[in-house]
Amino acid sequence: MICFLFPGQGSQKPGMGKAWVDHPSWELVGEASDATGRDISYLLLDATSEELSFTRNTQLATFVMSMVALDSVERLGIVPQLVAGHSLGEYSALVASGAVAFDAGARLVSERSEAMAVAAEESPGSMAALLGIEDSAAEEACSEVDGVWVANYNSAGQVVIAGTKDGVAAACDVAKTLGAKRAMIIPVGGGFHTPLMNSAIPRLQKALDSVRFYDSEVPVVANVDAAEHMLASDWSGLLLHQLTSPVKWSQSLKLIAEYNPTVMVEVGPGAVLTGLVKRAMPDATVISVSTPDQLDDLVAAVSATGPLHDFATTHHGEHLFMQERLVVSPLAGIFTTAAQASSGEPLKEGATISVGDPIGTINGHEVRSPFEGTLMGMVAVDGERVGSSQPLAWLRIEGVSR
Repeated sequence: MICFLFPGQGSQKPGMGKAWVDHPSWELVGEASDATGRDISYLLLDATSEELSFTRNTQLATFVMSMVALDSVERLGIVPQLVAGHSLGEYSALVASGAVAFDAGARLVSERSEAMAVAAEESPGSMAALLGIEDSAAEEACSEVDGVWVANYNSAGQVVIAGTKDGVAAACDVAKTLGAKRAMIIPVGGGFHTPLMNSAIPRLQKALDSVRFYDSEVPVVANVDAAEHMLASDWSGLLLHQLTSPVKWSQSLKLIAEYNPTVMVEVGPGAVLTGLVKRAMPDATVISVSTPDQLDDLVAAVSATGPLHDFATTHHGEHLFMQERLVVSPLAGIFTTAAQASSGEPLKEGATISVGDPIGTINGHEVRSPFEGTLMGMVAVDGERVGSSQPLAWLRIEGVSR
């Protein structure tokens, strides 16, 4: 069982896209730029630390970087059975689960970041990390000071609080009397995940109303309630509530642990969530994929947990997000369509394809599907000379379970 985790704001760094520019998944950067009207390539390649510190920039940059990493992983045929994301990362998780389309997700993140930035300007705030403190003590510290709330339950002994600047400073002092070993102010411009974000709700609501959600292909563990959700109808309310409610990350990891995942993958920039997982689940296998050279580590980790199809070690799949997949060629040569097992006839539109089923051969090399679904059509024809990474078949996976 594989679980994908997606990072939130704070995992970004200057130049984080440079390792990806020659990877096929980089094409998503252009698609996201078209969808949002923002120069995301600049954010990922040339933006300074100061520029990336602005909420308007960091959320969109982190989301797109996570999507590039996700696309690279799913091209290997490695897909999750459970997903979760920390704060902003929840939007990445929704795209990964098929609950929302990639371009729609990019537009949502763009609107969310703008709404939160404006709210932070209207109601300035601060955040602080409390270390070595019980959740209940952190809650007590907040209750003794006006305008301060718990914003993130990150792990045992690590709680983030947020609110007005004076309130957060006062709550830090109270927390130290209640057992906190350290209290560190986080350099952000807003009191995120608190009522200070109330003014962001109308703009995000409008954006959510313009987007179509789908029942997800796999469960998504939500920040608001640390429960799994798959229904399209759940997400508008959950994402609105998330703006002003604490991220229940430590509680989410407890639920994920009940699934006993064989591999957990942090997909996107940084390794913040990897550290939190190791603290909460010391025996778990957790891999961070923030650069292309970490893909080999992922394949090795997945292979170590059980049989892995040969196709999963090479580029045989292209993720279209949501409910469509392309099976692509791993090499150049002459393509021959595979025969259906039931009839012996060449694969045709409407055929049911399972993971590992042959799609065809190229110069005698069998190409198998890393996905399951309904064949919507062959993109390559018998006798065609295909190139490496050229699409061969188009699958729709709506209504097909993994």
